[in-house]
Amino acid sequence: RDLSSLFYLLPFQKGYLVNWDHQKSVWDYVFGKQCFNLRAENLNLIFTEPYFNFTSIQEGLSEIFFEEYGFKSLLRTHPGDLSCYRNKLEFPGEKCCLVIDCGFSFTHLVPYVLGRRVRASVKRIDVGGKLLTNHLKEITSYRQLHVLEETHVMNGCKEDCCYVALDWEKDVKVAKQRGKENTIARDYVLPDFTTIRRGFMKSWEDSTGKPEEGEQLIRMNNERFMVPEILFHPSDIGISQMGIPEAVVESVAAC
Repeated sequence: RDLSSLFYLLPFQKGYLVNWDHQKSVWDYVFGKQCFNLRAENLNLIFTEPYFNFTSIQEGLSEIFFEEYGFKSLLRTHPGDLSCYRNKLEFPGEKCCLVIDCGFSFTHLVPYVLGRRVRASVKRIDVGGKLLTNHLKEITSYRQLHVLEETHVMNGCKEDCCYVALDWEKDVKVAKQRGKENTIARDYVLPDFTTIRRGFMKSWEDSTGKPEEGEQLIRMNNERFMVPEILFHPSDIGISQMGIPEAVVESVAAC
């Protein structure tokens, strides 16, 4: 199937469940005979929910899992709580930890002291994977190829190509080089949904900037590390919020 201009409906908006019918269709498939074929009455369910979830949504979740699907028991928790639990198992001597949860719409910083979440110190940044994908679409459309309608394809490009620079200034200098001195630039082959089902990034040796027969390329250079840099400097694209470093300081200071 050609997924280049795929239009899809999301049951969640900004992390909160708003379209129950669409989400129930997903659960019906996952729990039903087409997928796992679960016998819910014999199972305990652990369900991760957004931080600061609304009470009305929590009540609706409990109702649908118990009355519609008939699960034996339900534990609603947060992703950070499970990460803290894993950290406690691996490092039992540690008394504190800080979970940075980068999601689709938001990035949360959640501190834990003695295994308990410090609710008043949780910080949220309005930057997530969706914003990074949209920004990559915009700069790619401006510099190379119109891809504003190719959300599915460019999301895959972001996942395959982008990384967080450990030495940002050094990577900027390398990205300015030409030829083989530039070890950052890569060719990303776009899918044609006939022979290439999903796009892929070529190796450094194979990234010449020239497409082979039947290929359509996007040249990924400083975009590889500049797009994730928004997590640390949201003001670069006009978002007046603190980045992850400042949020870490404020979160820990508030404990």
